[in-house]
Amino acid sequence: KMAVTKLKQQGIKRIVMLTGDHVGVANKVAEELLVDEVYAELLPDQKVEHVEAILGHKSKDKQVVFVGDGMNDAPVLARADIGVAMGGIGSDAAIEAADVVLMEDDPLALCKAIEQAKQTRAILYQNIIFALGIKVLVMILVACGLATMWAAVFADVGVTLLAVINSTRALKLRK
Repeated sequence: KMAVTKLKQQGIKRIVMLTGDHVGVANKVAEELLVDEVYAELLPDQKVEHVEAILGHKSKDKQVVFVGDGMNDAPVLARADIGVAMGGIGSDAAIEAADVVLMEDDPLALCKAIEQAKQTRAILYQNIIFALGIKVLVMILVACGLATMWAAVFADVGVTLLAVINSTRALKLRK
């Protein structure tokens, strides 16, 4: 339940449960977890059909993520925009079909992975903006005769080193 709540806090708009379990059990679990929609007693091909329907109704800027761990989830993991396998107890077929494998069997690991991905993307954008900004500035200074080519080379190497140092912050995200 905490993972579903946290996913919604992270901006996940719709959480749908696709399961092969009995309808009564699935509905009870979905109600307890605050899942938006539930479809039960599904075979693997029926899960794929539901994901296809979801994919057909989503906007281009949205992604459909499917999280599964069993052999029956492999076709859906492969079909979703992003397939996430729970690796600790996941079947080999699910792990092979997935785009992302979480090595913990804790649903909160998905929330942690999303947060780390957002932080990593922020570091990436910082590096790109900083590098291009410095390069354009030095290029203008060189073109105006206010700096030498050696200054441009030094700035290029310096920007690379600073970007690498800034990128090492992503290593701390794993903790």
